[in-house]
Amino acid sequence: MSWPRNSPPQRETDSAAGIDVTDAFEPFSQRNDVFTRAFWDDTVRTTQTDGFFASYRMEAIPRRGDGFSQRDFALRNAAWLISDVITDRRAAEGLREGFQAPIQADTPVATEQVPVEDPGAMANEVKRIAKFFGADLCGITDFDRRWLYSARVDTRDLSEAPHDLPEGLTSVIVLGHEMEEDLVATYPSALAGAATGREYSHEASIVMQVAAYIRNLGYEAVPSMNDTALVIPYAVKAGLGEYARNQMVITPEFGPRLRFSKIFTNLPVAHDDPKPKGVRAFCDICTKCADACPVKALPYGPPSTERANISAIKGVRKWTSDAEKCFGFWAKLSSDCAICMRVCPFNRDFGTWYNKLWLKLALSPFRKLALRLSKTHGARVQHVPGCVFAGNG
Repeated sequence: MSWPRNSPPQRETDSAAGIDVTDAFEPFSQRNDVFTRAFWDDTVRTTQTDGFFASYRMEAIPRRGDGFSQRDFALRNAAWLISDVITDRRAAEGLREGFQAPIQADTPVATEQVPVEDPGAMANEVKRIAKFFGADLCGITDFDRRWLYSARVDTRDLSEAPHDLPEGLTSVIVLGHEMEEDLVATYPSALAGAATGREYSHEASIVMQVAAYIRNLGYEAVPSMNDTALVIPYAVKAGLGEYARNQMVITPEFGPRLRFSKIFTNLPVAHDDPKPKGVRAFCDICTKCADACPVKALPYGPPSTERANISAIKGVRKWTSDAEKCFGFWAKLSSDCAICMRVCPFNRDFGTWYNKLWLKLALSPFRKLALRLSKTHGARVQHVPGCVFAGNG
């Protein structure tokens, strides 16, 4: 696969977005994603990882008390239902839509194109439509091929397969979906996994509906979730937030508490600019996520090009987690862990005057004061009765 070299305009956009691509850059193979590796790589796959996947079918339910009861797993798995329906509908073709393959079109491209005279106005219209269908955030950036996976995964034999994207794609519409605050506050319980599953189900619906709208206008639109490309670079370039030590995008509206989906399109739309506000400088002095990680999978120190294993992109200077350690802990729990999201000082309700003031401090030269305040007035934690995992640790 070919991708654009880091041309001067691209370097300018990268710099504004805080993306540091080196000459050693290589596009990432999704086959090396740690979740995919859990199916083919014996160094990752264990009886615990098999139990992790079985728990989503209610075939193996750990008994750890409140937060990990059958009732909690039932809510988590029900939250994933719509996403699972989309994921499974073409499994016989090796297409795990939304995760190892883009979501297949259910709407043909209209034969007659609606003319677009003002890409800026059309971009605003797309954002309005995205909000109508339920997206909490929407930004638009260029179709930067560097962030495409080098190949998709055929789930029948875990081999690499071509993306088969349509020609002429020019833009990526990035949608943000807020995770439920009270459930996020209970991570890493299975109950909290319902916050993740609910948004995957929401975004599956939303991304398909927005793509259908665009296709009905006469333009290509490929709805995508975790598949096809790395979404974080697109989200940052689209001005939705900034990359953080905890491997997440920090947004001024919801902190790290959201999921992202995307749509690849050739609809003529204006692109948003990256909006760095100072998250990187705050993360330089804050290590709350790394301190709280039970398996020490998150990095200390400044961003670097080091990577612990093949489940990380090569040639990008950034904070990079040890995905094997992280997923190993998920497998042990039989549910997802987002302690790093829960303890992040940006995980706040920015609708309150106090947290609005805190945000201004955190993104200013007074960030050290904000960090001290976050230790005494941290993000609210919702306790699950009797759940030992729901504390401030």
